[in-house]
Amino acid sequence: MTRSGLILTTAFAGLIAGAAAAQPGAMAMLKGQDGQDVGHVTITQGPDGTLFHAELAGLEPGWHSFHVHEVGSCEENFDAAGDHYAPDGNGHGLMAEGGAHAGDLPNIHVAADGTAMAEFYSSRLTVADGSAPMMDEDGSAIVIHDNADTYESDAGAGGRVACGVITQTK
Repeated sequence: MTRSGLILTTAFAGLIAGAAAAQPGAMAMLKGQDGQDVGHVTITQGPDGTLFHAELAGLEPGWHSFHVHEVGSCEENFDAAGDHYAPDGNGHGLMAEGGAHAGDLPNIHVAADGTAMAEFYSSRLTVADGSAPMMDEDGSAIVIHDNADTYESDAGAGGRVACGVITQTK
């Protein structure tokens, strides 16, 4: 390879790395109703949506709903987080006609020891830009519910057992 080819290749690699590093990211530190830490969710902006990576502990075993809620607050027993994030006006339910909210995400399964790891991609959400940015003027929160989501128009999710405010990391 010529010296000029090496310089161009190195410069191009630097531009690609810089562009990847410039993508916004976010994170949520989740707490249970008792105030104890239950884990974290890292959120990485992709080219057409966001990747969620959750590492959780201290939850009741079984299936639980996992949603992005419309307000970045976990006050008032997590009620301050508001409803599911739905800037597009869609109804609820990944499997429902007229659904889903941008904040409707797949259920998570908690193992017998109270731990869970989950990873999924949402093409409906973005960290900071687009039609469904989680970092809008009032922010957003991750909420885990008592029950599994039905994926239909009535979520059936039950009470809120964990909450974390989403904060932008870069």
